[in-house]
Amino acid sequence: MPKKRVIAAILVKRGWAVQSEAFGRYLPIGRPEIAARFFSEWGADEILLLDIDASHERRTIAPELVARVARSAYVPLTVGGGLRSVDDVRRVVQAGADKVSINLGAFEAPEQVKAAAEAFGNQCIVGAMDIRRGADGRAMVFAEGGRRETGLDAAAHAGALAAMDVGEVLVNSIDRDGARSGFDIDAIRSAAGAVRAPIIALGGAGHPAHLYDVLRLDEVSAAAAGNFFHYTEHAIATCKAYLHRCGLDVRMEGWADYRLFESSADGRIRKRPEDELADEIYEFIPEEII
Repeated sequence: MPKKRVIAAILVKRGWAVQSEAFGRYLPIGRPEIAARFFSEWGADEILLLDIDASHERRTIAPELVARVARSAYVPLTVGGGLRSVDDVRRVVQAGADKVSINLGAFEAPEQVKAAAEAFGNQCIVGAMDIRRGADGRAMVFAEGGRRETGLDAAAHAGALAAMDVGEVLVNSIDRDGARSGFDIDAIRSAAGAVRAPIIALGGAGHPAHLYDVLRLDEVSAAAAGNFFHYTEHAIATCKAYLHRCGLDVRMEGWADYRLFESSADGRIRKRPEDELADEIYEFIPEEII
């Protein structure tokens, strides 16, 4: 069975990487290419780069932005933002993307999504959906950055994406975005039941246990997080150590390996006792001892 993947998400608004909350509040945090470099070094298996305004503004993510981030990313890069056609996909792949995430294009040009899967291989195409719980509790799919309800629930749209021959399905929860309350497991299961393609979960990570809860599902191949990884020290390495201790098969190839360290209640690495640290202080002894 393939190893479970931990994906770092970089959401871009007006050219800047941002922290997002419920698709409605945003905090700029820096240049996306710098975030990509750090995420690569900290052990992310992949990077997800999403221009969150592109669909609503009827444009595509800038190839120049993709190229800058690709030069800083040493792991596979998935790119999304307003992509609708085979030509759109070709431009971002030529700019450095390894895979593409298509959201609005699946509603407006499903034949183009299928054509892209044929042209580039379906392993290159990720069908993405943004979901929000309705008054009746159903996980409904929204388009244009959460601005327009489509009338489809997660399972129905997953079935439509399967007909387009996408290689993976990204399920992103609007309600959980920035909430750090865990992934929407029920919605993810609902989508997974309608498609044979593996699922990528996004929206809600705030503790390594949240990643474990979703990655232990057989149908989920990867868990993605943005805010949590931006603002928690060594979060990717810490999460992977936690997942490994829980028995999940994950890649442990980052610069830091925390498998032998304990985690605190908030998921961070626990500081070792002061007496242990004191014993490891290097001391200079001026006189040679024979």
